[in-house]
Amino acid sequence: MKKDNMKDIQWEKDGFILRLSRKEDVLDYYKNFNPLDREVIKFTGCKENFSKEEVTTFFLKCIEDETRYDFLIISPNKEIIGESVVNEIDYNVKSANFRICIFNNKYRNKGLGLWAVEKARDFAFDVLKLHRLELDVYSFNKRAMKVYSLAGFKQEGIRRDAILSDGVYADDIIMSILENEWKLIKSVDK
Repeated sequence: MKKDNMKDIQWEKDGFILRLSRKEDVLDYYKNFNPLDREVIKFTGCKENFSKEEVTTFFLKCIEDETRYDFLIISPNKEIIGESVVNEIDYNVKSANFRICIFNNKYRNKGLGLWAVEKARDFAFDVLKLHRLELDVYSFNKRAMKVYSLAGFKQEGIRRDAILSDGVYADDIIMSILENEWKLIKSVDK
């Protein structure tokens, strides 16, 4: 499915908007990386510093990539506060990876993460017609694991001691949701 046909897709909740990234968002997106939130670094495994060229080049490349859909979470004051991404799409197997990040701590614990996960999940199954959506989350990120579970993702594997964070090893938890599980959730929501 071509991204050009989907440029108007967006959702709204309490003044917040979730919509596809656009080229003109590139500089506002970059602002989130200077400085990068300490919690974002810990929960994503990102390095601390990114150059403007690294961020802007990657962002613009993502917009053109037909194997990913990068949705931006935008606050009522038009600030980009996060992203919800369906990426690594394999159209033959009908599967993809998922990730989300709320860039700024003041917007966490407000239900925005669950909302953005559910909207991207629904997009993956309803629009892209995927069969499987998977993610990985570090074992110390209990808040994210709870959100993913609430959105219907199930734990299916553990990569034991796969990461080193603050001098301590932690597990990388693999979670997924399948098309039939999503359909069941949607039938109950009606």
